[in-house]
Amino acid sequence: MNLSGMPDLALILFAPWFLILSVLFWVYPRQPRDARRRLFDIAALLLSLLAFIATLRWSHGYADRQHGRMWPQILATSAGYGVYLLALGIAVFVRRALLKR
Repeated sequence: MNLSGMPDLALILFAPWFLILSVLFWVYPRQPRDARRRLFDIAALLLSLLAFIATLRWSHGYADRQHGRMWPQILATSAGYGVYLLALGIAVFVRRALLKR
């Protein structure tokens, strides 16, 4: 299997875990559940996914291949997952601040 030609392998492998995290982000807290909240949640989830994909592609191209054929996938997965969690974490705190108002 040629791993160097599969920069989106991490997206395929992490899709179930991202689905779980996204559902938890969407569901909690349960109230208030108005249109503004739904729009914010959709935007936050899309931005988190786009940040993950951008980081995945950047780090896959940036990885030094002299450390082995798996290194680009390992770096891309690690960096992308960290960026996804960071973006979702920032969205949690921004949403909390917006809901207090």
